[in-house]
Amino acid sequence: MNDQLYYRGERVAATQGEFVRRVYNWMGLGLATTAVVSLYTASNSKLLTWIFGNPMIFFGLIIAELGLVIALSAGINRMQAATATIMFFLYSALNGVTLSAIFIAYTSASIANTFFVTAGTFGAMSLYGYTTQRDLTSWGSFLTMGLIGVILASLVNFFFKSEAVYWLVTYAGIIVFVGLAAYDAQKIKAMALQGFGDEESERKGAVIGALQLYLDFINLFLLLLRIFGRRK
Repeated sequence: MNDQLYYRGERVAATQGEFVRRVYNWMGLGLATTAVVSLYTASNSKLLTWIFGNPMIFFGLIIAELGLVIALSAGINRMQAATATIMFFLYSALNGVTLSAIFIAYTSASIANTFFVTAGTFGAMSLYGYTTQRDLTSWGSFLTMGLIGVILASLVNFFFKSEAVYWLVTYAGIIVFVGLAAYDAQKIKAMALQGFGDEESERKGAVIGALQLYLDFINLFLLLLRIFGRRK
């Protein structure tokens, strides 16, 4: 009996680990897509002029990104895994187009340094969330409220241009997304532990998990870039 329980536990752990690796692999591929598209866009002066020289095109891309995230998050259960995967990579590519602006504003060295700082911070918090025995469920409501506050303060400051609010939002946002990196890592681990009805459901779970982690990483990177980035 003990042997059966041991091997069952081993199988559960292996299945859980495989799902978590799939989620992080998808996230990594999404980040790679964003980086490649962003570098290509930044190196194409005509494309930059077309995107950033026309506010309607730029804001149209932003709206398209938001629409993809909302559609993917809200409709994941109703769509096929292949459709969800395409939407995830389409969002990653569009995000790369709009994020190409950072290569205009900041030096390449400071962008690279900030990326490694982000990767280290994100990795450490993800590891904490995955390995800790502490239940982080209670963090959810706190982090959600913090995120809403950061978004609202950013929108208000778009008009008032207060430097004090700018830095307050920056540091508050960093705290929120550092916490979300751990919270979402534990949530993904819980998803794997609960299991999935079939391969299709597991693939969709991996895509939505990758999207959550991707958003945590990108937003943390952009906020840290405000601190560590050196403007041209």
